[in-house]
Amino acid sequence: MKRISLVLAACALSAACSPQAEEPAVDAPEAAAMAGSHGTMDGGMAAAAPSDSVATQGYKASMNTMMEAMPTFTGDADIDFMKQMRGHHVAAVSMARVELAEGKDAEARNLAQEVITAQEREITLIDAWLAQKGASAAPAA
Repeated sequence: MKRISLVLAACALSAACSPQAEEPAVDAPEAAAMAGSHGTMDGGMAAAAPSDSVATQGYKASMNTMMEAMPTFTGDADIDFMKQMRGHHVAAVSMARVELAEGKDAEARNLAQEVITAQEREITLIDAWLAQKGASAAPAA
């Protein structure tokens, strides 16, 4: 748990020091305008390159699958949050499985296993919550 806290703290510090951290926060109208692309010009798709390692191919595939499968927004903050988080969690599990298959560092592999355990548990909770609210966990076709 301490390791996860250190990793999260390092990520937060890195994000705070990045050039994007100086940009103003996105307001609601701007967020709505970005909703279809999740804030990227190309929809977030990462093209595979012939020189990509097996791990890089796996990470790109995870991200592309996540972006393609993201559900449309309903306008309900709670349902949208849960559905979007579910998509992110599924991608996190997929990326963690790539780490387990391709990674060599014991600490990174341990974190990947912890991510899988935690995210799968949360996906189950999200699915139950969505079912209770009468909302489907599946993305809109």
